[in-house]
Amino acid sequence: MRVLVVGASRGTGAELVAELVERGHLVTAYSRQPGRHPEGVRTVTGDVLDADAVAKAMVGQDAVAVTLGIPDNPFVVRLTRRASSPLDVRSAGTRVVLDAMHEHGVGRIVVQSTYGIGDAYHRLPLALKAFFTLGIKPQVEDHERQEQMVRESGLEWTIVRPTVLHDEPTDAPAYVGTDDVAPTLRVSRRQVARVEADAIEDGALASRVLTVTSRP
Repeated sequence: MRVLVVGASRGTGAELVAELVERGHLVTAYSRQPGRHPEGVRTVTGDVLDADAVAKAMVGQDAVAVTLGIPDNPFVVRLTRRASSPLDVRSAGTRVVLDAMHEHGVGRIVVQSTYGIGDAYHRLPLALKAFFTLGIKPQVEDHERQEQMVRESGLEWTIVRPTVLHDEPTDAPAYVGTDDVAPTLRVSRRQVARVEADAIEDGALASRVLTVTSRP
């Protein structure tokens, strides 16, 4: 399968690129800054808000994964309302991706959101509720817009909501749920990447919102 990963330079996006390559897929890694990827990955450096560049990268793809985010300290972003990426990069970038998918007839998309969006907010512990409200409220609102447009896209979509991410490597399988319940609140980026790769490959996971975390 030919898969375009948008937001691939670091974090879960880079882990997803590596996971897809291990599974034998042909991967295009799209990001503003070139990341370190396995041999054979097609790297495209471009802004996700550049509709022409995204459309060119979309040609010939079978599926798309969107792992957009803001790498800056969330409290600095909240105080200054400035970041190295636009504050609405998730929704605005996803809109560009969806338009390109419709233009080129690409039907499968997996989008990374975060646990606590929508009804899952009520299941967060008090400390995380405060962080969502005081620390990352603009990002939370952008995730909400992003998820809504994905649901309304008419495409074959899956939304992945990981809990708090960390970079520790692990071969342990993740907990994956569809009922907004998270038995733990930390998960490895590579565990999330495996679930996202599964969602790309498995059409039975279409039109589902997946909670992803480590197993208790």
